[in-house]
Amino acid sequence: MVQKVRFSVVIPARMASTRLPGKMLADLHGRPLIAHVVDRASESDAARIIVATDNPDIAAAVADSACETVMTSVDHASGSDRLAEVAQKLRFAENEIVVNVQGDEPLVPARLINETAAALSHASDPQTVVATAAKKIDDISLLQDPNTVKVVVNRFGSALYFSRAGIPFARNERTADAWHHIGIYAYRAHFLSTFATLEQSALETCESLEQLRILDHGYKIQVLCFDYDAGFGIDTQADLDRARELLGQRAP
Repeated sequence: MVQKVRFSVVIPARMASTRLPGKMLADLHGRPLIAHVVDRASESDAARIIVATDNPDIAAAVADSACETVMTSVDHASGSDRLAEVAQKLRFAENEIVVNVQGDEPLVPARLINETAAALSHASDPQTVVATAAKKIDDISLLQDPNTVKVVVNRFGSALYFSRAGIPFARNERTADAWHHIGIYAYRAHFLSTFATLEQSALETCESLEQLRILDHGYKIQVLCFDYDAGFGIDTQADLDRARELLGQRAP
């Protein structure tokens, strides 16, 4: 029997959203969006599920859900910074694995949460302090879409680079797969506090991708490459409508 990996899930959930204001509380079949994300996390092997929010209305929306709630600062620039505050407040052990599940992913599969945590747990290189996930790109239009973040992975499963550009570029015929980076992360708790102190890199600023800060400072990111449906984030009204349809199909 494969031993289960012990980990906690933290779901950063802020009220501000440029394209879909208040989306964490958007109605999905009579319940707020954030409650569905908690449901998905509850289906995983997580030992603890924590919603990290800066808004009391979001905290109230998950009061009856299978999770804890931690109120965090309104000044965080990223979800990783919010996770760092949670790790400090809850005094996680240094090597505790903390999985960041985005608060706008009501269809994220529990399998992906478990496997991302396992990817970090099984990494042997001490410089590997983060794990994330990627899915093979089959639709060539996604390769050129700047909203689709791509990742190049080496033969050991470590990320070489993340970009909004179409990488790897095929000069002649395509001989290497292209991978769509999926925004789920597993961290060692001690690295969360370290990350918050790292200086932003020029690459991070250029691409507007905070994971490049990790690579730029010499740390490694293990990448779980998978081939199943991972759901999608809710960024627009069209995304919300689509999620309503799909969740309706799942209902008994």
